[in-house]
Amino acid sequence: MRSDPTPRLVATDLDGTALRRDGTVSPRTVAAFARVEDSGAMLVFVTGRPPRWMGGVASAVRHHGLAICANGALIYDLHTERIVESHLIEAEVLEEVVAQLRANVSDLVFSVEYEAGFAHESDFLDRRVVEAQAASMTARPCAKLLALHPHMDADELHVVVHDLVGHLVTATHSSRRGLIEMSAQGVTKATALAAFADEQGIEAHEVVAFGDMPNDLPMLGWAGTSYAVANAHPDVLAAVDHVTAANDEDGVAQVLEKLF
Repeated sequence: MRSDPTPRLVATDLDGTALRRDGTVSPRTVAAFARVEDSGAMLVFVTGRPPRWMGGVASAVRHHGLAICANGALIYDLHTERIVESHLIEAEVLEEVVAQLRANVSDLVFSVEYEAGFAHESDFLDRRVVEAQAASMTARPCAKLLALHPHMDADELHVVVHDLVGHLVTATHSSRRGLIEMSAQGVTKATALAAFADEQGIEAHEVVAFGDMPNDLPMLGWAGTSYAVANAHPDVLAAVDHVTAANDEDGVAQVLEKLF
């Protein structure tokens, strides 16, 4: 693929990619991010995280840059810590998706991320279902719907969810467990990043992107140059142009130090 020697935009996933296993940003990575911005290039964090999980990252990077959150559903300004753009699942669609999945896949439990705040069926991580909460969860638009299964593999569950409701939402996953994340139809990390780049007059070949999980694949496929960290999902390792060191070895920083 064609790429410029010095990219104009760096897009990186966070968990499992730029962040270490304990969720921290290493000093080396913070310094590498600073190099990007000092060069005049743009730094964009592209993550499945909701904005409410961005506080620590914002502080670590001194509130610089922009974050594409919830797999492309929310654009978050790290300087002001405010959502500046939203692409939501409408309430009617949300209700239908939950109903279809509930009717066809036993033992699923749900959680939703709104623009501000979240809701989940009781003890979401403990997988105890409270039917009474499901109706209230789907009463308003949300940024992301999550479905958790206690036994199914994430790749297997993704196929099932896509077959059942892929015409209503875009499903992906970023976890090794049976947790599927759903956004509004057509909304991905790639669509949000491409739209932002276009607004800045930046073309795909001027972008380098980093990721580790299937929810990063659309972004990695769109960017002119793509990197996976060594700990990435096999599908990601097979799809990228390059592989760098693992997240705990500051693989993203190692590449940025060479590029900038």
